[in-house]
Amino acid sequence: MTLRRDARHGLRIARAEFRRSLRAYSRDWRRLVGLGVSVLFFGGYLLFSLPAAFVLGRTARSVEAIPFLGPAGTLLPLGLVGIATFRTLERIGSAEGEALLLTTVHPRAVVIGLIGAELGRLAAWFGVPIAALVIAFAVGLGTPVVLLTAALVAIPLLAWSAVWGYAVGLALLRVFRWLPTFRRVLKVLGVAALIAVVLGSQAVGQLLAEGSISVGGVLAAITVGPLTEYVALAALGTPLQRPPTLAAVAVFVGLVAAVPIGLAVATRQASALWFGDVPADGVTSQATGREGGLSVPRPFAAAKSGRIAWRHLVRAVRKPQEFSHLVMVVFFLGPIGTTAVQGSSGALGPLAAGVGVGLGAYLAGGTFGLNPLGDDRPQFPLLLLSGTDATTLVRGRLAAGVALGLPFALGLPAVGVALGLRPVRAVAFGALGAGSVLAAAAFALGLGAAYPIYEEREFWGTETVVPSTLVMLVYLAVVGIGTAIALIGTWFLLTGGLVPTPVFGVVAGIYLLFTAGVSYGSYRYAIRRYRNYHLE
Repeated sequence: MTLRRDARHGLRIARAEFRRSLRAYSRDWRRLVGLGVSVLFFGGYLLFSLPAAFVLGRTARSVEAIPFLGPAGTLLPLGLVGIATFRTLERIGSAEGEALLLTTVHPRAVVIGLIGAELGRLAAWFGVPIAALVIAFAVGLGTPVVLLTAALVAIPLLAWSAVWGYAVGLALLRVFRWLPTFRRVLKVLGVAALIAVVLGSQAVGQLLAEGSISVGGVLAAITVGPLTEYVALAALGTPLQRPPTLAAVAVFVGLVAAVPIGLAVATRQASALWFGDVPADGVTSQATGREGGLSVPRPFAAAKSGRIAWRHLVRAVRKPQEFSHLVMVVFFLGPIGTTAVQGSSGALGPLAAGVGVGLGAYLAGGTFGLNPLGDDRPQFPLLLLSGTDATTLVRGRLAAGVALGLPFALGLPAVGVALGLRPVRAVAFGALGAGSVLAAAAFALGLGAAYPIYEEREFWGTETVVPSTLVMLVYLAVVGIGTAIALIGTWFLLTGGLVPTPVFGVVAGIYLLFTAGVSYGSYRYAIRRYRNYHLE
């Protein structure tokens, strides 16, 4: 097979894969709704950014006058390689119809096709807004040459990052295949690193606000000179141009030369991954491993729904990667959490109790309730033959969520007693936590049943189904706001800030009735969706 023929076949594969992605969106109204929400959300930022790019083009007199050019020129290549690596782990580690493709064309053509399709998808998502910003900057600068030079600078960078990110991703998939323990450890470290980055960014922001460190020092620390010089080549032929340096030319030559080398490395990695045998030790350990967790403990063994709940909990321990969506809460609690801890003024007991109530409510519904039909679909043939009714199945998921959330909702208020919280207030927070856990678990079941996701996707080498991002955002908003209102009202009532008047009783009663009604209605809706699925 010649390189020209492989390139031609690869372009056909890329076109077919890209069209398949478009058809997957156009045939699913849920994806279209999510796409519309994303366009509305990010389109607002783009509308505000276009005038800023135009003004920057009108006022800039040199490349150095462009703000954040150095850090952007350094972080952009690293970010692109990281995106390409994770997309390989998540989605394009293998092709659709892999067996047919590998018996028809050379693996290099498949690699070219997968990388080309992914570049097309990324260009559709990020290329359009970036191109709009560059066009606005070019209009402000008064010359269209910057469009051509920016493309000439971006193409080698994108090709290099896509090829080497794909090669690194395939290498990690091979490591995960041979060392399953390393994959589990890396997942734990990845979650810990994400939490550290979110919390660390808050600490850095506070230090910047206090003046302990300077913005210029932080930007200088993350700036690599040769990469900045290479990005500055986009100003050639414009009023902002400066003579190209030897470092910029060296980076350009290195990027161009690294693309065919990376393609050869990625092809070898792909051939070893697709044609290599699965390690016998991993298969043996999976087939002959101990069947732990089959005995159901007494609290769960009392009813059939309890036994189902225990199975969900056991599966959560065995396959924690199925609950990677829970990490999303870090992005919401990170900015609030550090501020709350710093402003608590030693009141760690009430803070611990409030965190326990919120975290318990979040886990109760977010773990097992946000995609019940999608999670159970692989087992639906068995469930249909088991004779278990829909109410028992839904109650099993509800009980599993409650069993997971209650230890946090009850345990952290108890820990708050050791941190200075009064026992009576701890009991009140515990009661509030128990009610919040039950309400959140029931509400999540109805919300997840209304917007199920059935398609599996490869996440870090494991096929799994995760809830929709739109469902996660709605759940976080409703449960977060509802729990915050309950916590604030309970705290002011316990500290004397609120007097229990008849008006307060009416408002509290309406709030409780509304919460209970929405949760119970969601629970009944989930049961009905399960029954309708049984009838299909």
